[in-house]
Amino acid sequence: MNRLVIAAAAALAIAGIGGCKANPPGKLETKTITFAEHHVFVGNKNQKNPLPSTPQTLADGKEAFSHYCVACHGMDGQNTGVPFVEHISPPIPSLASPDVQSYTDGQLKWILDYGISPSGMPGSKGTLSDDELWSIVVFLRHLPPAGSQGIPEMYTH
Repeated sequence: MNRLVIAAAAALAIAGIGGCKANPPGKLETKTITFAEHHVFVGNKNQKNPLPSTPQTLADGKEAFSHYCVACHGMDGQNTGVPFVEHISPPIPSLASPDVQSYTDGQLKWILDYGISPSGMPGSKGTLSDDELWSIVVFLRHLPPAGSQGIPEMYTH
């Protein structure tokens, strides 16, 4: 009888562990963390982009973005063609979303510099130059329409 109880308990424990799944955050959780990110955690709110918003800066930003950001954000910044985007927690945001676009340029640069822990968004300070990072901010302000840039080449094989 004891073996049966132990076996049943072990089976339930294994099923319980295997059946664990994190639920997406609710509306209150999302609003709370969004407020905290915009007003507490992410710095440089008042820093201005020193680069002009010109066609050349936009092209430079798109080029830098295509080398460092497309693996998670897609060619269009809206996760198009990223095969794992539905399986990441916390979710990878569309960079065209109001939550992302409501950051100031300085805050976007800060996120690019330092990343967002524990989201998986890495920091690029020391890897990318300030001009590359600021040009990416310009690109983020002028994202192409969703799906218009196709699937990142790395996911077409």
